[in-house]
Amino acid sequence: MRTEFPLNSLGFAKPPSETRVVVAMSGGVDSSVVAAQLAEEGYDVVGVTLQLYDHGAALAKKGACCAGQDIHDARRVAEAMGFPHYVLDYENTFREAVIDEFADAYLAGATPVPCIRCNERVKFKDLLETAKDLEADCMATGHYIQRKMGENGPELHSAADPNRDQSYFLFSTTPEQLAYLRFPLGHLASKAETRALAAKYGLAVADKPDSQDICFVPNGNYASVIEKLRPGAADPGEIVDMAGNVLGTHKGVIHYTIGQRRGLGIGGLGDPLYVVKLEPDSRRVIVGPKEALSTRIIPVREINWLGDAPFESQPEWQVLVRVRSTRPPRPAVIRPISATEAEVELLSPEEGVSPGQACVFYAPEGTRILGGGWIWKGR
Repeated sequence: MRTEFPLNSLGFAKPPSETRVVVAMSGGVDSSVVAAQLAEEGYDVVGVTLQLYDHGAALAKKGACCAGQDIHDARRVAEAMGFPHYVLDYENTFREAVIDEFADAYLAGATPVPCIRCNERVKFKDLLETAKDLEADCMATGHYIQRKMGENGPELHSAADPNRDQSYFLFSTTPEQLAYLRFPLGHLASKAETRALAAKYGLAVADKPDSQDICFVPNGNYASVIEKLRPGAADPGEIVDMAGNVLGTHKGVIHYTIGQRRGLGIGGLGDPLYVVKLEPDSRRVIVGPKEALSTRIIPVREINWLGDAPFESQPEWQVLVRVRSTRPPRPAVIRPISATEAEVELLSPEEGVSPGQACVFYAPEGTRILGGGWIWKGR
């Protein structure tokens, strides 16, 4: 009769050698350390790298995620640690699910966050299903976020290191996905610990720089990518004030974002002016004073709710929300309209809230993430 094993480090009641885990390997130091650590612990590790795009400039760009060099780096780690590694061509899926929407959203005057869509529609959807097809018990990633067991099942929590926390980019993780996912780095106090582990395992990527750009925008020039994807997108138009007075011309709405101050080419007007609204249909960039950027009411849709009680079970929720990845969470009230739509009221105004960004919900105390949704213009 087989003896029952205590839970291993991934939460399964069996030896690591009998626990298969697919590791999503981008070729960077984080996912490489996850794969190496689990392999050293004796797990049945399978490394998978997604080829997401074939972008000439990106393939030569050091530190761009999932490009040619990164595939090579992931393969080297797998060879060094002695586990199988597969490269899957997801270029068509990535273009349809992420790049096309990014281009269309930008053209519509929004400020999209394609990294969230990639996690939601590719990594945690198609790749997760591939992991199940490989008969893996779970899938592990190098994201800095924590999965903790609560009274009602697994919960999503912010990373121990607030400087590395990636909760803003993972709010759309569903309870079903969370049950299958593991995030072995979320408890680490700093990135220095990750690099120390990489050095301990002798990984060639131990000193590899972190990726800073959106992977398919290798030089940070969004507009040039949009122009390639959507020819004619950079048509010129007028820069007007909030009363409709023409102040100048621009070289295309796609070159501007909400809250932008520099590079408007309309100096000498006294008080500083900021981009407060984009109107792609009329090709107008509307500018105004800083106070015009302040927002308290935010319409949010496509909500993914991770709270214990149903989202619509009460008229409002007192939470903290983050409206940009670089900003701290602020007190707010969420008023559900439906299971996937709500009005968020900030207790103090925020500047530069832009359609296309995420609004992520956090518990008022502690580290738990309660979900989030997408900011839009409203009806």
